[in-house]
Amino acid sequence: MLKSLKLVLAATTALAVLPAAGAYAQEPADAAEAAQTEDERLAAFFEDIFQRNLAESPILQAQIGMKTERYGEWDDFSDAEAIRQNEDVKNDLARLRADFDYDALSEKMKVSYRIFEFLQERALADFPYRFHGYAFSTMNNPATFPATFLQNVHSVDDVSDAEAYISRLEKLDPAIDQLIEGIDMAVERGVVPTSFSFDPVLKDSANMIKGAPFDDSGEDNAIYADFKTKIDALEIHSAAKARLLSEVEAALTGPYKSAYENFIAKVESLRNQSPGPNGVWALPEGDDYYQNRIAFWTSEKDLSAAEIHKIGLKEVKRIRKEMKNVMKEVGFDGSLAEFFDYLRTDPSNFFPNTEEGQQAYLDQSKAYIDAIYADVDKYFNILPKAPLEVRKVEEWREETAPIAFYNRPSPDGSRPGIYYVNLKDMTKKQKHEMETVAYHEGAPGHHFQIAIQQELTGVPTFQKFAFFGAYTEGWGLYAERLAKEEGRFTDPMQDFGRLQNEMLRACRLVVDTGGHSKKWTREEMIQFMLDNNPMTEEDATKEVERYLDLPGQALSYKIGMMKILELRAKAKKALGDKFDIRDYHDVVLKNGAVPLPILEEMVDAYIAEKKAS
Repeated sequence: MLKSLKLVLAATTALAVLPAAGAYAQEPADAAEAAQTEDERLAAFFEDIFQRNLAESPILQAQIGMKTERYGEWDDFSDAEAIRQNEDVKNDLARLRADFDYDALSEKMKVSYRIFEFLQERALADFPYRFHGYAFSTMNNPATFPATFLQNVHSVDDVSDAEAYISRLEKLDPAIDQLIEGIDMAVERGVVPTSFSFDPVLKDSANMIKGAPFDDSGEDNAIYADFKTKIDALEIHSAAKARLLSEVEAALTGPYKSAYENFIAKVESLRNQSPGPNGVWALPEGDDYYQNRIAFWTSEKDLSAAEIHKIGLKEVKRIRKEMKNVMKEVGFDGSLAEFFDYLRTDPSNFFPNTEEGQQAYLDQSKAYIDAIYADVDKYFNILPKAPLEVRKVEEWREETAPIAFYNRPSPDGSRPGIYYVNLKDMTKKQKHEMETVAYHEGAPGHHFQIAIQQELTGVPTFQKFAFFGAYTEGWGLYAERLAKEEGRFTDPMQDFGRLQNEMLRACRLVVDTGGHSKKWTREEMIQFMLDNNPMTEEDATKEVERYLDLPGQALSYKIGMMKILELRAKAKKALGDKFDIRDYHDVVLKNGAVPLPILEEMVDAYIAEKKAS
């Protein structure tokens, strides 16, 4: 279940039903008629596949705001369904190559063709390793997904929506059974989650069945409270509300609770079978799986772990030098290691560990993002239409939620883009980091790239939600550098925070490859992080555990950023006075997320076109 769920959510956190096939501008020249016709044929093919996949996923339907007869259901997460979907992928790729004349397509549609082809090839390459992705971990806890989904996605506008909400609770038990079946199939293949994942996953899972109506603690369970808030907003008779409350209580204390008890029991039963806190080298076919993950997250098929490790070490050395320059600028007398320790321990570097301190962090983060919009037209021709909010992670999922992350908006405007920050412990949230994190997760980072991608016109629907880690995370890290170039980080300590975050991403290249390819221990990975970052040991541990649980993902940031900067420098050198950074950003963003090799082709085409103009 979880493997399929992760793939769904990674690429389609909030899909949209956008213009159907054929929504492309008519080319004026008669000679282009044949190409336009082939464009329309291919667009119809893409749309048919998108709508077919959408019809098979109640989760995706809800995420785009659709309320069909399946609004009260979950997806089918069985392995039989995964096998069936894989056959669809094979057939779709074969039809693409057999039925369409690539040379007859417009340049824009050729890009769509190559993106789709790349996605299908990647899915086929990933399929043999579908059980290698851990069923639960510090980064992916399936137990918290239903609550997150019901709270943030499942809207309740009338009684039937409320009944669909209850239906989803009632049907969670068989969905969890599919998850457990998948866990058992993975165990049969020698794949059991890392040892450090068990306690946080169990803690958050237990939180899902605490509070009313499960006990008399005096507080409502998160889902129960959400449901009551949603039906209280409905203008319906009190008797109808009472009926709905009675039904949701029965669903929660019945099949919903049973699902969580079964999941918790299954997790507990596996604890002694875990291979420990090791990289995927310890798994069957672990080396091949890691190379698959490198290709997935970087979109560079021939990039090796050894090459990435060397790149990381070189970048760490460069950034340490820049850090020392800032340290001198602020007048600190001591070594870089001593400066790191100062940042970890200086009370003035933290907000109070109170609700007021949390709110101050959120307010300052919002102020940084708001300031970006003041002169944003100097750097972008197109801005996202969707609003952006800054929120703290809900308490019930703090244990397994990332330090900070972005949640894409809904296309219908009912849900904004959200920059979430985990404020579980304010004594670990260093002030000098907050500016760069706000730019990465908010503006001009993920919100600009992802919201603009969703709002694209004249491209196939699937392209609005295609996912490539190195592109998406590379843009987020590039946005931090861009904000510096825009004149932000006027405080040298905040600029040190920017370097600190870039150092984090450089260290990830070293530590991720070290842990999964070079057999570094968890302790060696943690020590490398502490030697090169002013993070606490707790944060370094959380980071390392993330890398071990999600192999290859940590590589995407720096690999993607370096490619975007490399291509920008290439365009700037080739075009000279003709180079306009706004046009460059248009090129990078105008097709949504793309594999890095295709991005390079797009930039080369832009350079050639600009030179010829």
